Order: sequence, then structure tokens, then C-alpha cells
Amino acid sequence: MMRAFVFPGQGSQSVGMGKALAEASPAAKELFQEVDDALNQHLFRIMVEGPDSDLTLTENAQPAIMANALATLRVMQKEGGFSLGEKGDFVAGHSLGEYSALCGVEAFDIATTSRLLKLRGQAMQAAVPVGEGAMAALLGADIEKAQALADAAAQGEVCTVANDNDPSQVVISGHRGAIERAVALVKDHGIKRGVLLPVSAPFHCPLMQPAADAMAEALGNAKINTPLLPVYANVLASAIADPDEIRLRLVEQVTGRVRWRESVAAMWEAGVTDFVELGGKVLGPMIKRIAPDATVRSVVTMDDVEAALGAF
Repeated sequence: MMRAFVFPGQGSQSVGMGKALAEASPAAKELFQEVDDALNQHLFRIMVEGPDSDLTLTENAQPAIMANALATLRVMQKEGGFSLGEKGDFVAGHSLGEYSALCGVEAFDIATTSRLLKLRGQAMQAAVPVGEGAMAALLGADIEKAQALADAAAQGEVCTVANDNDPSQVVISGHRGAIERAVALVKDHGIKRGVLLPVSAPFHCPLMQPAADAMAEALGNAKINTPLLPVYANVLASAIADPDEIRLRLVEQVTGRVRWRESVAAMWEAGVTDFVELGGKVLGPMIKRIAPDATVRSVVTMDDVEAALGAF
């Protein structure tokens, strides 16, 4: 049996995240402190106490989601003798989750990952003035329908597929006017619903180029080790392990499509039948819609940690 460990992306944050794990495990508490120290910020306090408006700020949400996922891994390692390199075959992460995955397989250390995600959030927020961009989830849409809708709604503006999540959910991103036109046109394209997302910037589209430039500089100065396991890159939907290619694909990811549906399908085709989501419960349902026969497990709480350690 082959196993992949997967890491959630933005939108999986909630006030209170990590609190119970930190109270139950010194290993988790230690990791949250390492992230705070790296950022010179009381991020864990925001995770636990909020307010929600602070936690959902992209520059806070991205490292917070990473920290929450890596805390579950740290607990498994420190308290269960768990080794990701021994128990997994691949890792993958949804958008920012790709950084969590890379940290999990030791391509980055925790301090580097924290600082890269903080910068990534700041750069993405700064790339487009607030109100000029938008994103929308298309429910009941496959990639072909979503692409046709995006093309029809663009009218000279940016309107593109940002996340190909699963066979029934695609996210589009671009100029606000184009995204609003797309939502108004969903029925004409045989799509059940279009829902504007409460995000502060239009991620994974060409409008993010200034953020990609900022990340190219930061990643150019970052130390990247060869990962313990290959990582499925969002922009390729295939496995990579070379540090220079990891650097390149992370830069491309800022403006490029998150090919999550294709990534999961490729892992399934490669023989992965067991998927373990660390730090969230958002990717599991997507994975089941892509690979219905796969086994999916989420590890969020101490009970989840103990159950997972018993199963591996």
C-alpha cells in the first residue's frame, strides 16, 4: 500500500486552532513557539484568541495553517516515534500547503517556512489594490465548463481558473468585474452556482505577478534541501524532488493554477491508495470525489494522532 501525506491551504483556518493540541502536547507547544520566534510575532495568540479578522489576514493565515499542520506532525514524531520518510511515499499541499509539505519532508526548516509564508501572504495582498480583484467558487463545474465561463466573462480583463479542486468544484480568479460577470453567467454555462469568496486578493492568476517576483527573490536566497519524499507540485501535478525545481515551481505557483484534482488523480494512478491530511479536514472530501476508492484520514486532534499512529 502506498501512502501520501497532504497539507491544507487557505480557508482551513479558524479561531481556536492548535489550542487543544498545544495544551495536550509539549511538542506542539514547542513548534508554535518556534514559529512565533521566527516571525517575531505572537501568531499563536492570534490563532487561539483571534479576532477572526486578524487570523484571516493572508499574512497571518498562511503561516498559521502551516503551523497547525506541522504541529500534528511534530507530535507524531516526538511522541510516537513517527517518520514521514518511512511511512509515506509522496507529499502534496494545496497552495500554501505545498510549503507545509516541503517543511514536513525537510526541504525547508520551520523558521524558513514561516518567514517565506509570511512574506508570501504580504506580497500577495500587496500585489493588487483591495477591491480590484476577486475570486469565485464554481459549484457543479468541471474544468472544461469553468474554462469556457472564464473565457466568456473576461472581456479583456483577467479571468482564469485558479484552483481545479475536484470534479465538481473549480475556483476562478481575476479582476472583480470579470469575476462578477462570470458569477452572473453560470447558468448559461450549465454550472449550478457561482459564489464570490471572502478573500482579500485574487490568488493564482496573472495579477499576482508582483508577488511572484517577490517570492523569486526570497526563494533565491532560501536554503532548500533535497526532500525526504517527492512532492507533487501544484503547477505540474507531478512529483519533483530537485531543490532548484522546487524553487522554480513555488515561484510559478503564485500566478499559476493549483492543479489539485490532477495531482490526486496522478498519485492514485501511481499507486497511492491511502491519503492522510495533516492539520485539516478540507482536502479529504475533495480526494474522495477524485478517487472514491481511496482511504482518507484527517489528523487534527490528539485522538486523531493516536488513531493514526496505531494505524501506521
